[in-house]
Amino acid sequence: MKKVLISLLMFAGCIVASYGQKFALVDMEYIMKNLGTYEVAQNQLEQLSQARQKEVETVQKQAEAIYKQYQAERPYLTAADQKRYEEAITAKEKEVSELRYKYFGPEGEIYKKRQAMIEPIQTQVYDAIKEIAELNGFQAIFDRATSANIIYATPRIDISDQVLAKILN
Repeated sequence: MKKVLISLLMFAGCIVASYGQKFALVDMEYIMKNLGTYEVAQNQLEQLSQARQKEVETVQKQAEAIYKQYQAERPYLTAADQKRYEEAITAKEKEVSELRYKYFGPEGEIYKKRQAMIEPIQTQVYDAIKEIAELNGFQAIFDRATSANIIYATPRIDISDQVLAKILN
């Protein structure tokens, strides 16, 4: 009897504790797509990325051309000429690797540009979400776009439009 009473009290306590919690959802993809500044920044980053990729591919094609020429002329080359070709090929391959790292590496140009352009927009969105959460007393806000665990949620708890309105005003 005592165990049953304790179990009931604990169950009632859990119900009371969870009753006062307020949750909300946002759809970050929806918010970002509807922010003009984000789309402009994404397009600029994509253009820069494509330009840098073309630059890398150009140097890579140069390395491949040197290699093909080397393969074609190899039977007729002296040992010293073979070594020069091999050094030229190695130098071009190294240049390709350095360019990739310079542009696309963890501290590369694209990463830094992305931080400079996208991070302020994300900060603005997160600040708006935080302000709405504090104003409405939400204990937690979940991102509907990235959470595969949310099977269904009532549209009433989606605050994406409120966040957009706060940012755009």
